[in-house]
Amino acid sequence: MNPQIENNFKYHAPQPGQPELYQEIREKAKELAYLIDEKVPNSREKSLAMTNLEQTVFWANAGVARN
Repeated sequence: MNPQIENNFKYHAPQPGQPELYQEIREKAKELAYLIDEKVPNSREKSLAMTNLEQTVFWANAGVARN
């Protein structure tokens, strides 16, 4: 059994304080998303920036949940 695989693929119930941290991360990312939306011309690069920002939020929140 690989402990990292077991941890990465199980449900992680929120611990006290985590939902607030998830929200804080999402809010900061949303600020950046609006900046990108306003300042960057519509393009493949803008789409990739938005996609990668979403991934950043996902992985940051996963890091909180898993550790």
